[in-house]
Amino acid sequence: MIDLTTTVGGRTITPALPIVDGSSSTPPELAFQATLAKYVSENVSLESEEGIRTRERVLVKMGNLHRDWIQSVATKRGLNRDAIASAGGELFTSGSYRLGVHEPGADIDTIAVAPNICTREDFFGSGYISPNKIEGDEEDSTPQRDPESLAERIRCHPDVTNFVPVENAAVPILTFDWEGINIDLLFARLNTPSVPSNFDIDNDMVLSGVDSATEKSLNGPRVTNLIAALVSGTEQRYQTFLTVVRLVRKWAKSRGLYSNKMGYWGGVNINMAVVLVLQLYPNACPASLLRKFFLVFKSWRWPNPVMLAKPHDAELGLPVWNSHQAATMRQVAPMITPAYPAMNSSLSVSRQTLQIMQEEFSRAHIIVDKLYKDYLKGDVLDEDKVESGEIWKELFEPSDFFIGYPHYLSLCIVGPSQQDAQSWAGFVESRLRKLVSDMLGRSLPLSKIQLWPKKFDACVADRTALLTHAQRANSITYFIGFRVDTMRMRGDQLDVERQLANFRNYELSRFHPLIPGMDILPRSFVVKELPTICFEDTYEGGKVAAMKRRRILIEADPKRKEAKNKMKLAKLKKRMEDMQRKKEEAESANIKSNEEETADDGIKEVDAEEEASDSRKRKREEDTAQEGELNPAKGEEEEEEEAALLESALDTIVGHKTREEAEIDRQKLLAGELLGDGEEQADQGDTLENVKQERKLTRAEREEEILRRSGLVIVSDDEATLLGGNRILPWRHGYKQAIAGVKKEEPSDEKEGDDKADIKAPKQVKSLIRVRTAIKFKTKFDVVELDASGRVIDKGDDDYMPSIKWIGRKGGFEFKLGERGLGYYRTGKKVAVPSNVAYS
Repeated sequence: MIDLTTTVGGRTITPALPIVDGSSSTPPELAFQATLAKYVSENVSLESEEGIRTRERVLVKMGNLHRDWIQSVATKRGLNRDAIASAGGELFTSGSYRLGVHEPGADIDTIAVAPNICTREDFFGSGYISPNKIEGDEEDSTPQRDPESLAERIRCHPDVTNFVPVENAAVPILTFDWEGINIDLLFARLNTPSVPSNFDIDNDMVLSGVDSATEKSLNGPRVTNLIAALVSGTEQRYQTFLTVVRLVRKWAKSRGLYSNKMGYWGGVNINMAVVLVLQLYPNACPASLLRKFFLVFKSWRWPNPVMLAKPHDAELGLPVWNSHQAATMRQVAPMITPAYPAMNSSLSVSRQTLQIMQEEFSRAHIIVDKLYKDYLKGDVLDEDKVESGEIWKELFEPSDFFIGYPHYLSLCIVGPSQQDAQSWAGFVESRLRKLVSDMLGRSLPLSKIQLWPKKFDACVADRTALLTHAQRANSITYFIGFRVDTMRMRGDQLDVERQLANFRNYELSRFHPLIPGMDILPRSFVVKELPTICFEDTYEGGKVAAMKRRRILIEADPKRKEAKNKMKLAKLKKRMEDMQRKKEEAESANIKSNEEETADDGIKEVDAEEEASDSRKRKREEDTAQEGELNPAKGEEEEEEEAALLESALDTIVGHKTREEAEIDRQKLLAGELLGDGEEQADQGDTLENVKQERKLTRAEREEEILRRSGLVIVSDDEATLLGGNRILPWRHGYKQAIAGVKKEEPSDEKEGDDKADIKAPKQVKSLIRVRTAIKFKTKFDVVELDASGRVIDKGDDDYMPSIKWIGRKGGFEFKLGERGLGYYRTGKKVAVPSNVAYS
């Protein structure tokens, strides 16, 4: 029995999904792994020993500088010597460097943790007024920083270059290069007077009383530590994790899928995805795990979340991700972090980017699965390529983005100076996915749209654009490829100016300060008009080689082949009809000899073509039979068994839905129907209802169906709070109260146990009995009132008495976290809440 549970920060963590296959790798899989190991050793670059020592030396210097700064702040606050000495301060790392999967030249994500005596103003040194500044002197309007602040100390260090502070972001950050190593430094201010050297950042109580920016800063190392703990069962398992993460990162970068802010997966998402597959197959070798990785996410039932562990609530008042919340209903591909507070790390993924990733997962699985099967056959692959590991080269081939679309749109981001251009470009980059997915993708008749996440340090704006030399020098360019849906197209032109104007007015206008000269310049291209810089790093022959490959891809397109075959068949059919017509004319004119020879020649040609087609068909069947003999039904049975085990594991996250319902949800999500409103949601309900009718309903479902057919609204704890109806129920006090009133008013003289005794009652009570209705179900339903918006009216518990011993609360109060802690607070008005909150 394999135990994958671990304890981090005093919390025991258990995987959310069961193990699919815990067996060790077979000898053929280990032999196949040797080819991958050869490829990794020659094509995946690792940090050198000198580079590792340089990074460690830089982190030690930064830690000393960080503690000296905290002591200077404590001295400024007037603390005693003991308090100054115990103030402490720690520097934590996260991301790829913490896990050991970083590449040469990669940045280091660091977090400076300080006690509550240090503020964010002390960290950045903002709001500082120099004592030497002459009052009324306005010549130098550049804001100065406190020379004692940590930001200024880092900037003035002789080994630091490219220093850029970003203070107004949601998570303020310092970006700089220390001895050539890029550092991203975040600041976290704890609600404690000191940060000792044995400080446990994984304990949930460190988040008590912190602000939002600190919470997000601490979330990085906390999630990274949990990921490392979940795969640290054995040394071999951790090394497998590192190898597969490096390969998936290399694959994602080469295919244009590595950028969280552009709507794809980032480093954290890839780490979590590999951990999930490792939880399903804990003893697989790297080659097998890589094949399983693409199989799992090719088959994943989105929008079901990817969870490494069940979310838990430490009851510190921080929002925890919940699939039943209204805000999470429209999330496309959620990946939930295992640390508290659980949140969606892939919030930027849209329907368009998920569609692209699903295509790439399928392509990668086909390649790796075919490689493995060909390797097992033994005589299919080139021996030299097998020994050198080049058989894996196809998986990591660069994407054909710049030859895969007929139309492209370039966005040139320009700024008046280098510093202004950097800050402006960073702001625009963080919002480009909204332009592509929310504006262009939804409003234009496009069948597919893709944003290439890699930037080009060049300006491809039209020469007619009135740009200065500085603007063209300080500019970067992004490209967007798209296909037009001709069935939805009206006219022969696409109008993107309106969407770009909305993007400028509603998104880019939030940047502060917006300096003249900051702008984005669009330009449209067809594939043959793209600039040469798009092909230099991808194809050895540049644009010429790219266009040749494009022609090969077009010729190999199955749809194009099918169209060609249909055209040939139509020509052959027409030729046969002409020949038949000529034959009939010849017979009618008694000219038999010459015309019959012509017809015979034509028929012989057709017969020859049919015979050749039959021989090709027979050859394919023989090849298929030989493949079946070499690789018998055992492989197919293993494949089916593997898929069945994976489907059984995925059933645990679906809940009450069947596999058919989950597949319907996934298809609707990729088609954009699951995120729609109105009719699309109604169509989904009808489809799911048809699926439910195919299986036998449970007792509770049958009773709910009876109530729905009678026109009533069923309030369930698992359903949305918007119920879409406002119906006053015909009963409020129940049938038993009316009967009890009758018995109390006129006692019966009948014998006990006589079930046929008549009840005598006044006319008013009899009419009441006729109006009231009693429906007896074994399933307990809550009877509630709805307001005009279809929400449950919170009237306290005065209108709901489930038992005589029930001690409820009065209307006008709300249970929440307030100034006095958790408790009931007077609202002063009626509030509308879901039934599971009102009556829990």
